[in-house]
Amino acid sequence: MTIFKEKLDEEYLTVSEAKELLSAVEAERATEEDREMRYELARAVDHVNRFAFLDADESLELVEELLELEKVDEPQAYKLADLLPRDRTEVRAVYAQERYALDGDELDAILDIVAKYA
Repeated sequence: MTIFKEKLDEEYLTVSEAKELLSAVEAERATEEDREMRYELARAVDHVNRFAFLDADESLELVEELLELEKVDEPQAYKLADLLPRDRTEVRAVYAQERYALDGDELDAILDIVAKYA
């Protein structure tokens, strides 16, 4: 017998998408009599308001463009869309855990796509 719960599904979201979802929850809570938000929800709302630079549609467009590149997979595309890296060092930080390194042309291709949205 195991005490761990089984993961049924997993879906990636950008910070901008999370902001959209959390703002809907926040608006719903504002209509209730007990208007107090739990600490965790308040912190999550504060975080997404501080770090969501694009709107949800733009962030998804950016993810789709990044996924067209050969060395960008889904988790990395979402991380790049959240971070909006400005130089090669910031892109390399996203790929630090990978078993491969990107060459200069691949880094520049990523930065060119991100620059269109930043």
